[in-house]
Amino acid sequence: MEKITSRDNARIKYACKLAASAAFRRSEGRFFAEGRKLCPELARGAALETLFCTAAAAEKCPELASLPGEHFLVEDHVADKLAGVPAHQGVFGVFRTPVHTLDEVRAGGRYLALECVQDPGNVGTLLRSAAAFGFDGVILSDGCAAPYAPKTLRASMGAAVRLPVIEAGAMPPVIAALRGRGIECLAAALYRSEPLSTARAGQGGVCIVIGSEGQGLTQQTIDACDRTVRIPMTDRVESLNAGIAGSILLWHFRGAGL
Repeated sequence: MEKITSRDNARIKYACKLAASAAFRRSEGRFFAEGRKLCPELARGAALETLFCTAAAAEKCPELASLPGEHFLVEDHVADKLAGVPAHQGVFGVFRTPVHTLDEVRAGGRYLALECVQDPGNVGTLLRSAAAFGFDGVILSDGCAAPYAPKTLRASMGAAVRLPVIEAGAMPPVIAALRGRGIECLAAALYRSEPLSTARAGQGGVCIVIGSEGQGLTQQTIDACDRTVRIPMTDRVESLNAGIAGSILLWHFRGAGL
């Protein structure tokens, strides 16, 4: 493998810019990831174009040599720049971003829609839960944490490429499009809501719609949905964060046989 010894190498600068900028990721159609387990996992669902690894990582993980794309050895100080943190695993990748649209949404499917969920950990957790519970795709409104940002990718543990992730605009028109295909849309909200213990999905498919950590769903999005559902809780806590609440809802409306 060719060795990169300079932190100012053009490939290193390019990878760092992908890690730092959502706008640059969108314009390039690529994303950056780090991790001995995460990079091979992502390579199963997204095209790996460039792999960087330290000599220690290459020795510890010989299976990395079988991954596709161009491979480069990087010195430790170069790996430190790629990671942006003192502790890292010495394995980094540049991947081509999968592209999915609302045209892929099918009648009878199970979907998760997130409106302005800004925390990368929550978005990553919900992507992972959606994949685990057999959902067919995740739809993100404007204002959500970027699904291919490094923090989101780490939280999702590769789930961002295991199921379609559709980045849409405002949520109410998305809800209208889903309902037009016979998919019942259920808003997670407290006002005039049905307890989860009695909530059932129809036969035409379901979409669980979850709002931001602080504000919840907008009223326009709630009004666009078919029904509202809530998770019954004791008065010991005021609320659950979006990752936990959404995962409970996803489990409740999981696919048959899970």
